[in-house]
Amino acid sequence: MNRETVVTEALNLLDDVGLETVSTRRLAKRLGVEQPSLYYHFRTKSDLLAAMAQAAMAPHANAPLPSPEDNWRAWFLENSRSFRRTLLMRRDGARLHAGSTPTGDLGRIRHKMAFLASSGVPELQAQMAMLAAGRYTVGCVLEEQADAEQQTGDTLPDDVPALDHEVAFEAGLALILGGLEQHTTASGPASAPPSPM
Repeated sequence: MNRETVVTEALNLLDDVGLETVSTRRLAKRLGVEQPSLYYHFRTKSDLLAAMAQAAMAPHANAPLPSPEDNWRAWFLENSRSFRRTLLMRRDGARLHAGSTPTGDLGRIRHKMAFLASSGVPELQAQMAMLAAGRYTVGCVLEEQADAEQQTGDTLPDDVPALDHEVAFEAGLALILGGLEQHTTASGPASAPPSPM
């Protein structure tokens, strides 16, 4: 048993029972070990949850980084969509991720910020838009996963349409992008400086 095995099995346990029911006792039983042996790899449950959150984000964390020739608008949308898809891959994925600190992802974040800046997006607005899009995405997935957990078979009144979570997410994301465009000086990759008159 190593650290990677523990995290993998902990994520499988998460998918089976949900975040509320994940415990080191259940995990130890699943691994066929005594509970204290888990503390060799993780001193606290919080340490374990942080490692689970980092591992769960691997599909998004390993997605290709933007290139200078990429359209920043298309990339901004796809970056948020990739984040959403990754959160949805795990039961309670948004709850697991919420509040985690991406300490191992700082290099990638800096690359993304530099890409937006080189595309004509002011640095402060780029930071705020990425933060807003990230928190918006987590919130949307929290609601979507909560709805999935609470399916009771109750039907909505005829005049209340069922919410399409993906359509709603895309609409809100477009509004965030529209707001960011208000602060942008370039339409694509960084524009050449104007020639002197």
